[in-house]
Order: sequence, then structure tokens, then C-alpha cells
Amino acid sequence: MVFSFVAFCYMLALVLCSALLFFAVWRIAAYDELWRESNAASDPTDCITKLERERKIEKLCRMLMKLALPEYFIHCLFCVMFLCALEWLALAVNLPLFCYHSWRFMQSPDKQSAADATHDPSTATQAEVLAYCRREGWCKLGFYLLSYFYYLYKCSGVLPRGLMLINGIGQNTTKHNQYSSTRRDQYHP
Repeated sequence: MVFSFVAFCYMLALVLCSALLFFAVWRIAAYDELWRESNAASDPTDCITKLERERKIEKLCRMLMKLALPEYFIHCLFCVMFLCALEWLALAVNLPLFCYHSWRFMQSPDKQSAADATHDPSTATQAEVLAYCRREGWCKLGFYLLSYFYYLYKCSGVLPRGLMLINGIGQNTTKHNQYSSTRRDQYHP
């Protein structure tokens, strides 16, 4: 099966967008867990010790740090692919989130892991930081979900068009129209 570079871009975007959807869902779950852990610290009936709670919070923050850089890289790859394929609408849709990811990366003190203040265990449990991160996670999930269906729509439109051109259908429509009009004239005077 032969297909164009545009079709390849959309198919790869579908696969990678699935990974970004997983990252977004995991991020939402992790920040929800951080929110529960920070609220449980004030609960006197909780049997988990303070040290165990701090370890759990540090573990969640480390895992969130590990997800940031791959997410930024995948989204940058989307923008480069759509730029090379001259898909301007897909690029324009992805550009604001790319700029946001670039800004977050430039703001992070540790460029190797793209860790910023939201991944620091002491900062991540603050109420306003958690609220911001949870809202960011839900917004990204919505964006990636809409992007997934847009890529699916474009992929389903690009693949059949490429296959029709390969098989020779739709290239010479004037000849087809001539024959259909003469047949029509024969039966309907």
C-alpha cells in the first residue's frame, strides 16, 4: 500500500496522540493523588505516617518529572511533521500548545528533566499549585482528545484520496462524463 507523507504524518500523529492521552490521564490521576495526600496530612484518623506520605509525594513528583520531557518532545514532533507536510491548519492548532510547552521548558531550572516548581514536592502540595496543575491536566486532556479525533478525520480523508489517485480513479473525469452523457442521450431523447 502506497500513501503520501501527509497520510503518514496523520497516522503517526494518531499513534503518538494516544500516548499523549495516556500521559494526560496519568497526570490528572497523579495530581488528584497529590491533592488527596496533601489533604490527608491534616486528618488525624489517617494511619499513614508523615514519612510515608512524604515518600509517596516524592515518588509521584519524580514520575511527573519523567513524563514532562517526552510530552514536550512528542508535541514538538507534531509541529515539525505538520510543518514539513504543509498542513497549516494542524500546525496552527498545535502551535499555541507548542509555545506553552516551550515556555514551560525555558522556565524550568533543570533542563534535563524539564522539572519546574510544579514537580517540586514542597511546592506541588500547595493548594493553588495543585489547582493550576489539575486544570492544566484537564485542558491538555481535552486538547489531545479533540486532536485525536481531528487526526482520525484527516487520516480517513487523506488515505482514500491517495488510494484513488494510485488506482487511477478520479484522474480523467472528462472521459467518464462524455460516456455517461452519450449513454443518457441514447435512452432519453
